Amino acid sequence: MDQHPMSFSGVVGRSGRVTGPDDSPVRSAELRLAGRRLALVSPARVYVCGITPYDVTHLGHAATFVWADVATSVMRMSGVDVRTCRNVTDVDDVLTQAANARGRHYDEFALSQEYLFEQDMRLLGVRRPAHEPRARHHIPQVVQLGLALLVAGAAYERDGHVFFRGAHVVDRAGLDRDRALALSAEYGDRPEDSLRDDPFDVPVWRPSGDDDPAWPSPWGWGRPGWHAECAAMALCAFGASVDLLAGGADLAYPHHVYQAAMAEAATSVHPFARSRLNVGAVQKNGAKMAKSTGNLTLVSELLRDHPPAAVRLLLLDRRWSEPWDFRPEDLDTAAGRLERLYAAAGRAESAAGATDAVSAALLDNLDVPTALDIAETDGGAATRRLLGVLALG
Repeated sequence: MDQHPMSFSGVVGRSGRVTGPDDSPVRSAELRLAGRRLALVSPARVYVCGITPYDVTHLGHAATFVWADVATSVMRMSGVDVRTCRNVTDVDDVLTQAANARGRHYDEFALSQEYLFEQDMRLLGVRRPAHEPRARHHIPQVVQLGLALLVAGAAYERDGHVFFRGAHVVDRAGLDRDRALALSAEYGDRPEDSLRDDPFDVPVWRPSGDDDPAWPSPWGWGRPGWHAECAAMALCAFGASVDLLAGGADLAYPHHVYQAAMAEAATSVHPFARSRLNVGAVQKNGAKMAKSTGNLTLVSELLRDHPPAAVRLLLLDRRWSEPWDFRPEDLDTAAGRLERLYAAAGRAESAAGATDAVSAALLDNLDVPTALDIAETDGGAATRRLLGVLALG
């Protein structure tokens, strides 16, 4: 763990209280995300919703994980230690179906896809997280979560299912009922299920058919629900709350709101997530990139012909929360910007206050475009600072 100078033994006597330049001042109370201040105390806890490993990485995935990586880097720049957890959803019906279609066992197939994903992340400069929990390794924690929710009156058992009471979740998400029902169905839920007391109740546990993976539980052999998996893995890694919950914008509802609601109902700690980073969707030809539609640009394909730093900069030179449409020519624009930054970094000096201005922009809602403009114009130490924080060197 990196230590700030203040972590060492204190100085005794006034003669030892000398001052000097400090290129890494503590700015841990200055980060703002989504319009709110997020003052941090080490270790900052960042939970990133990871992949369901049934296909290789597309540009939309990469955007989420690169932005989460930059968020943690900015936190470190502010003077705090950061612990990151990025899960693998390796118990999921779409994964099981994809593995069955290929004649492979679901967990073996998942591991092969994880390997390809990790190769892409390594090339893009995304740091390995401290924790990489897999859903199939956390079945006992999901069962414990289900029992806690039942005791709290936040869930009920029916025919081998445990359903979380989610009627309040729609208001919490700020969505109208029809839109929320459509999103729930789009992401694989079954709000029309007659076993449920309310269409917005979601499974914590459900029975498994002959083709599904299954584990024993107090409610019979079955498997966990998607939202419960992430809630259990986050609780296992960090306890009752996190500082930042990160994922794609498409996870804001239903996934993140149910994950948070389950964790809070089980622990009575509010809020589960102090802040959220829901990264804007990457589109292609005006439609969101998605495996289900085949409307994809794969990271591995881009990396065959373009430097990884240029692909990373393409993802970062914009507002993190805004959706955008990928155009191949944008990679040439990013490569040109990168070359200008490298040239600016070679200057001996930068304008007075430029380095602080770069840091201030990053701390203000991860405003990378403004920081890039300052670095390109002023050069020197300001540019070197930015290239380091953004891992573009």
